[in-house]
Amino acid sequence: MTLPAQNLLAEEASPYLQQHSGNPVHWRAWSPASLAEARTLERPILLSVGYAACHWCHVMAHESFENDDVAAVMNRLFVNIKVDREERPDIDQIYMAALSSMGEQGGWPLTMFLTPNGKPFWGGTYFPREARYGRPGFVQVLEAVDKAWREKKESVKQSADRLTTHA
Repeated sequence: MTLPAQNLLAEEASPYLQQHSGNPVHWRAWSPASLAEARTLERPILLSVGYAACHWCHVMAHESFENDDVAAVMNRLFVNIKVDREERPDIDQIYMAALSSMGEQGGWPLTMFLTPNGKPFWGGTYFPREARYGRPGFVQVLEAVDKAWREKKESVKQSADRLTTHA
């Protein structure tokens, strides 16, 4: 099952998700259909969790999610799912715990990369569009994650399995 190649947040009730409904990113809300799409396409999920009053969520949205070039890379490589942590604290808690178990400091926006089955294999928080603040640029991150997925898929899946067993 594949969903339309467009942003699907316009009908969502969450004010935070509504804020992203005009992004060129083909955002999906967390749903069985979104997860099924990732499995059908055998494409990793880019999960972005945030909330309406989050400063760095707005910065990342402005720098990356509103940018046509960045969105094109996201849309080509991932199934992009946006979650409002105030609407779905359960999802936020699961993936924040996974990030912590990777040895990373948590915060928002939470940016996680998941297998098509929803198992986390890498993540972080805010990534600037261009490399700065000692952090890689977001497109660099997207391309590195895609390369790992394409070239080392079984290893990535095994790492995700180990992580979810211990998280």
